Amino acid sequence: MGLRDKIIEKLREVKDPGTTLDVVSMGLIKDLTVTTEGKVRFAFRPSSPVCPLVFSLALKVQGAVKEMEEVKGLEMNVVDHRMAEELNTLLKGD
Repeated sequence: MGLRDKIIEKLREVKDPGTTLDVVSMGLIKDLTVTTEGKVRFAFRPSSPVCPLVFSLALKVQGAVKEMEEVKGLEMNVVDHRMAEELNTLLKGD
């Protein structure tokens, strides 16, 4: 199994508390790319532009990927949420 598939499987463990569905099944992970060096890039699009749980969910998504040994770098951007700018600042500072 390649790193991209492992990341998808890891993200399937992250559940949206409002629906109890995983973020992959809900289609919240967009444009996932993985380089041969282990650098990962994707967009996280919450289910609603005003999702009240977006901060905790975004941190869980980021944490799930970052804890993987094979991942050598992560660029995750939150899109289509009214607090996307604040979230992206928080995620980059982590």
